Amino acid sequence: MSKAARDPNTPIGPDPTRGPAERARELRRLIAYHSNRYHQLDDPEIPDADYDLLVDELRAIEESHPELVVEESPTQTVGAPASTLFAQAPHRVPMMSLDKVVSLDDLLAWGARTKRLLDLDDEQAEQLRLVCEPKIDGLSISITYDHGRFVRAATRGDGRVGEDVTDNVRTIKDVPLELALDESELPADLEVRGEVYLPIVAFQELNARQQAAEDRLFANPRNAAAGSLRQRDPKVTAGRALSIFTYQVVSGDSAPAGAGQASSGAAAVRLETDAAIGHQSASLDLLRRAGFPVNPKTRTVTGLDAVFAYCKELEAERHALGYEIDGIVVKIDDLSLHRRLGATSHAPRWAVAYKFPPEERTTLLEAIMVSIGRTGRATPFAKLTPVLVGGSTVSLASLHNQDQVALKDVRPGDTVVVRKAGDVIPEVVGPVLSERPKGLEPWHFPTACPSCRGALVRLEGEADTYCVNLGCPGQQIQRIAHFASRGAMDIEGLGEQRVRQLIDAGLISDAADIFSLTVEQLSGLEGYAEISARNLVAAIDASRSRPLPNLLVAMGIRHVGGTVAQELSSVFGDLDGIMSASEEGLAAIPGVGGTIASSVVGHFGTKRNRAFVERLREAQVSFGTQKVSDLPQVLTGKAVVVTGTLEGYSREGAEEAVTGRGGKSPGSVSAKTMALVIGSNPGASKLSKAEQLGIPILDEEGFGRLLETGELP
Repeated sequence: MSKAARDPNTPIGPDPTRGPAERARELRRLIAYHSNRYHQLDDPEIPDADYDLLVDELRAIEESHPELVVEESPTQTVGAPASTLFAQAPHRVPMMSLDKVVSLDDLLAWGARTKRLLDLDDEQAEQLRLVCEPKIDGLSISITYDHGRFVRAATRGDGRVGEDVTDNVRTIKDVPLELALDESELPADLEVRGEVYLPIVAFQELNARQQAAEDRLFANPRNAAAGSLRQRDPKVTAGRALSIFTYQVVSGDSAPAGAGQASSGAAAVRLETDAAIGHQSASLDLLRRAGFPVNPKTRTVTGLDAVFAYCKELEAERHALGYEIDGIVVKIDDLSLHRRLGATSHAPRWAVAYKFPPEERTTLLEAIMVSIGRTGRATPFAKLTPVLVGGSTVSLASLHNQDQVALKDVRPGDTVVVRKAGDVIPEVVGPVLSERPKGLEPWHFPTACPSCRGALVRLEGEADTYCVNLGCPGQQIQRIAHFASRGAMDIEGLGEQRVRQLIDAGLISDAADIFSLTVEQLSGLEGYAEISARNLVAAIDASRSRPLPNLLVAMGIRHVGGTVAQELSSVFGDLDGIMSASEEGLAAIPGVGGTIASSVVGHFGTKRNRAFVERLREAQVSFGTQKVSDLPQVLTGKAVVVTGTLEGYSREGAEEAVTGRGGKSPGSVSAKTMALVIGSNPGASKLSKAEQLGIPILDEEGFGRLLETGELP
């Protein structure tokens, strides 16, 4: 269906004014349109989760009104018809889709249906062995071997007929051209199914090349993988660093051994060597021996409680994997049960996909607003109709800067795609152009500061715009809130709202003023009882003795973060030494350099900042001297990067454990990094970089041994 064939004002969500028949017809048109953009053009407009909602709504209508079901309905088909770019490749065994669940209750309901269909008692159901495999967000592929030699590869297509992409798949290094099996195991005819994907690092590098060439950027790794695999020129595919995970064995005249992430079922696969494979786990072992990549996170467990625990475990790790997954595929291990369970028109009953909360959704962009930061930087952000994405409700999202708003061309009133991955700040990916109301005007960056109405100025050669009024209330609030934040002076109870309240009450005008606050002053404010007032004054008093690196970070010196602050503190020992240092002397310090040195000298060279420092001195804030650690200096000269949440350390505590032993704890991985320590929810980019460079990766136990000995465990 062409884009022009749709009414651009048709909403994605349910429309209560339409009757079931009319809404079903509209849903089929919408699904066909978005399916074409996803499967044929590799250029989707809406996230998978929103597409699934359309299909779910149509399925619900058809279940309530069976007379509305038509043969060509998307609920009755799998995937999309093969394109005309490649020769058609019929599948001897259909490649089906999977039913999905999104909660423990859904998973238990699937288990209850399975138990009923197999006539199992409670004990048998609890002892059922299940194979859990990461659900790779890629492109399903079928690969055929003749006497152990690669002969054909095909995409899923509509589940019955795919596209012949043999020459392109041949270029994927992970696909063996000859099976590494003994002659006794080698079948005359073998079909293997898997998922072609693009690693996140490769996706980032590809988009960087696309941008440099002023070519179209790919929306996500899945679409980049699909676009890369479906190239007319195999040389283009070869340059895209595609990978594959395999998960299924199919014999020449039998049905698949185990659910692929989309396929039908069989009792067992009998290879032409007369060796029968009776379990999904055994088929995965065969794939490994044959030389195929099988996902190392695959696990065989007993019972649905163990399945759910595995799902939650992998959900927490998903951003550290180096490739994108959107859930878990759960399969009954015993293949003899597959035929007994059978399949529906589109999915096997013996497998199910546990889907993670979607990290991309569409919602309405109600307004574009501008916030003013502590440095005066004016940052546009989106006010959204609240939407559940990434496991939490999002109503605000970043738009980064003026150029990004113009590049994405998002406008108030647009339906937009919002992305939130893990703990990353939500961002607006772009508009759904087919949903844009007619006559919607482009958004223009304001020329006046929304806080003080002073001029907003874009500095030459920079992407950011600034309010240059140092007395701007917006900057004032952010500077004080930053001073009190956890990575700086760590004053509990002094967040942005409290700072605003204290400024409005005329009690403070900058961060130095907070050290003069009294219990009596605070007790008179709304929301402060005597206990809360005493707690805040005590927290402020405790902050006077924070280490020098915290004070340097709190001052908000441009380019000076935690790592640089630690370096400066280690070399000079106190704030006076840093303030009196020359630009050349600062630049010579490892990890500092000319840009940071110039920023430090410039900061302390202004009368305003010097006066602020003296007021801190009068308030008896500690300026150093830096204490020499009495810990064994086993990490001297070594760099250890920490990412994620460790049970035994705060983020700052882990870094101090490294620096206290003479090491460095930079914020990024490089070739000089000794080791990367990962906790829960680690940064995907750091982990991918470490894997790419061959940097050792340690868990918390390994980190403890490293701190004791200075050697890698």
